[in-house]
Order: sequence, then structure tokens, then C-alpha cells
Amino acid sequence: MASNIRYPYKGQGDQGFDVFAGAHAPDALVGLYRAMLRIRLIEEEIERRYHQDQMKTPIHLVIGQEAAAVGCCSALRLSDLVYSSHRTHGAYLAKGGDLKMMLSEMHCRINGCVGSRGGSMHLIDKAVGMAGTSAIVGGVVPIAVGAALAIQMKREDRVVVVFIGDATTEEGVMAESLNFSALKKVPIVFFCENNFYSVQSPLATRQPARDIRAWAESHRMPALSVDGVNVLAVRDTVSKAVAHARAGRGPTFIEVPVYRFRAHGGAGDDSKTGYRDVAERAAWEAVDPLLLFRQFLARTAQLTDASVMHMEAEIASEIAGAFEHALASPNPTEADLYRHVYAD
Repeated sequence: MASNIRYPYKGQGDQGFDVFAGAHAPDALVGLYRAMLRIRLIEEEIERRYHQDQMKTPIHLVIGQEAAAVGCCSALRLSDLVYSSHRTHGAYLAKGGDLKMMLSEMHCRINGCVGSRGGSMHLIDKAVGMAGTSAIVGGVVPIAVGAALAIQMKREDRVVVVFIGDATTEEGVMAESLNFSALKKVPIVFFCENNFYSVQSPLATRQPARDIRAWAESHRMPALSVDGVNVLAVRDTVSKAVAHARAGRGPTFIEVPVYRFRAHGGAGDDSKTGYRDVAERAAWEAVDPLLLFRQFLARTAQLTDASVMHMEAEIASEIAGAFEHALASPNPTEADLYRHVYAD
């Protein structure tokens, strides 16, 4: 059993939204909540159906981390590029990825977003700037830096954001990429969702006692830490980092403390296996990003129970239609094996 219960959350609860809310119209605030709720409900339905074994792919749910994905991607333009590691659903949906294409991919159908070749861990939708993902820890990082370098060399008005986890900071390629990015001042934001665990290994068993933000800052770039359950704080911080990159001033590293409520992979919670205390997870659930933002919006009379019920019904209908579409979609054929294969 975990020897210490850790409650790393140091936010301000629903009061933490007040300082940022004035910069947003009421409709925009409600839109951010809806985007978070949509991701949550989509993943809960994926989780509910997963045991049916119709989705032929491993899954890594972002339940509990929705504020990070929505806050980050809402600060980007459609033309900006997002790269991600294996926990892809939040970034893909927040960036505007197509739900029908995503679910078709997870059901290994030919009209999936990568033609049934990638599954949950490799969601791509170039039409909305979801540029690439990789199941290899740190594998996508140098690719994202290369994309940022290409943008710089072509003098394009775009920025790259790469989603990483705390375990990626342990990979050698991460330090190399930070060094190169700072040296060349490429337009990239390293967005580190620190959920304190790599599979079932806590930070303390993988890293010496250190401040990840300070470690990144040692590479001579701005490095910030932001409350990962506060969607407005995340959006504000990413907006500043993106403006910094767009102005040609180089990269920024953002550490975003978050907590996954489910297992590292698959459906359900695995806390009872002993790698983390059930009480730790329960403490984080008390600061669920959806719960806190809904409380704020209700307190400021921008959201009612009735409006939430209407949202939930709309989203449920969309989800049901997307699953129906995926299950009715065609399987790949032998001829599809040779698509996207190149040889001299």
C-alpha cells in the first residue's frame, strides 16, 4: 500500500476562476464548460462499452484532466499544430478532432482518422491541426520540435504545442529537445500534464526530489506552473506562451499538475492494487475540474441545472450517433494494406 497520501493540489477551488473570468464573455465561459463536459461524457461512454471488446485498441482515459486539454487547445488557432503522447482523447477532441472519425478508428474501421492503422494512441486530424501522436514515451517530442523549426524556417504564423507527461521529462530526448528549442528559439510550447504517476510508478520512485518546472527553466527558457484543474488559468497561461512563441521569442515549458481518476490504461480505477491510496484519488475527486467550474458558473448565474441537462442530452445524442456510425462503418480490406505504403 502507498506509504504516504499526497494531496498535491494547491489551487483555490471555484474561487480561482474569478481573477480570469472578466476576460471572457459569458457564452465563451459556458462553451469551455461544454467542451470539458463533452470530453468527460465521451470517455465515460467509451469506458462503459469497452468490455464489449468491439474497440480493438488499448485506451488511456483523460477523465479528471479535461481542464488541461480544453484550456490549452482553446488558446490555439486552427492552424496551430498539436502533438501528443499516448493519452490522446482530450487533446484530439479539444483541438476539434472529428468524433465519428475517432470512434471509427477505435473500432478499426477504414474511415477512422488514420484508416484503422493507429487506434486510440495514434489519433491524427490534420484538418484541425492535430498533427501527430506516439505511444513511445517522448517519441513525439523531437518530431514536434522539428515541426516548429520548419514553421520558423518557412516564416509561417503558427505555433506548435506538444503534450507530454511527467515521465517524458525522464527521457534523454526531452533534454535534447529543450536545449535545441531554446538555442534556436523555435515556436513551441511544451505542455507537461504532471499526473504524478507513470503507469503505477509514482514520481518518487522514478526521479530524485526535484521541481520539474525549475528543471525545464534551467534550459534557459520561460517555465511556468499552472493550476491544472482551472480551465481559465490554463487558457491564460497557454495564451501568453503562444503569444511569446508567435512573436519569435522562442519556447515555453508549462507544468500542469493534474490527476487521472482512472487507471493508467483500460477502463475503471486501479487504485486498490496499492500503488496509490484510494483516499488520495478521493481527495482529488473533490476538486474535479468539471465540478469546480460548474460551481463557479452557477455561483455567477451563468449556468443552471436545466441548461446543464440540455447540454448533457445534446452531447449524449451526438455520442450515440457517433458510435452508431462507427459500428456501421466498413472494415478494411486486403487492398487497403497497400495504401500509404511506398517503395522504390
